[in-house]
Amino acid sequence: MLKLGTVGTGYFSQFHYDGWARIAETKLAGVCDRDAAGAHKMAEMHGATPFVSLAEMLAQENLDLLDIIAPPPAHLDLIRQAAARKVAIVCQKPFCRTLAEAEQAVALCEEAGVLLVVHENFRFQPWHQKARALIEDGRLGRIYQAGFRLRPGDGQGPEAYLDRQPYFQKMERFLVHETAIHLIDVFRFLLGEATGVYAALRRLNPAIAGEDAGFILLDFEDGARGLFDGNRLADHAAENRRLTMGEMVIEGSEGSLRLDGDGRLYLRPFGGNTEEVITYPWENKGFGGDCVFRLQRHVVDHLLTGSAVMNSGRDYLANLRIEEAVYESDRLGCRVPL
Repeated sequence: MLKLGTVGTGYFSQFHYDGWARIAETKLAGVCDRDAAGAHKMAEMHGATPFVSLAEMLAQENLDLLDIIAPPPAHLDLIRQAAARKVAIVCQKPFCRTLAEAEQAVALCEEAGVLLVVHENFRFQPWHQKARALIEDGRLGRIYQAGFRLRPGDGQGPEAYLDRQPYFQKMERFLVHETAIHLIDVFRFLLGEATGVYAALRRLNPAIAGEDAGFILLDFEDGARGLFDGNRLADHAAENRRLTMGEMVIEGSEGSLRLDGDGRLYLRPFGGNTEEVITYPWENKGFGGDCVFRLQRHVVDHLLTGSAVMNSGRDYLANLRIEEAVYESDRLGCRVPL
């Protein structure tokens, strides 16, 4: 049994608390939030003790694991406190405010010998997991390219994002730092390590501070390319446009794999005109095919059995270096090597 503490009770935290409640090997002991009312409400719902101070929670509860669901400005200090107490950490993305802060957080945990995992959940979405399995099985042959069209359709007008995550409007770095980082990680999960990037970003909605549309072209070590085509104002065909957030096509020498907005996968063999429906088990619950729970389960399995872990803080720095190169490429108007 792992004794668990959390920091944060904002909009997205609901998916975290639901996931932890379904993992029998964890027991939520403490809920921390500067908003005392939010901490009390969530703690009462889950039979935990509320706190307004992480220092107090760490002193009173002998935690095994801390889930940081707070915004990026708080990450480094919270990680520093937990690492000092030798508590394993899962930290929500965007991870810290800057690459420099993220590097400092990783160093703190490595010096303390503490696990740090970034809660980057898109690679745990079942369609991306199945896509990787098909690639590894050779069903697509040599991969030429992958493209993802992000089309949530939630970014139009002066009220954009205010109903769920109003701070989106004030983020000076938005589309890439908050959203495209998910797909940067997915491309690495599917295609390997990137060697260069070209990006062209723009802001379409004047009501927000940052960019909300753009193209990112990534080169990978084995010659494949990944294209992120993001536009938060446009939408795509889906019963729930936040399920996959868009559509993907992966093309290889032996076939092409297509993901639609409802989580369905279709494989068309090279030279053929008929798509095969790829069936695979998943549940339409929680967020994004229950990817939050899947990531949490992955971390718990690592802590209890020593199984391999993905999205360690050290590994995740590669995503943040790509992010920095994206903004640099957009600023310079040219390809930036990695």
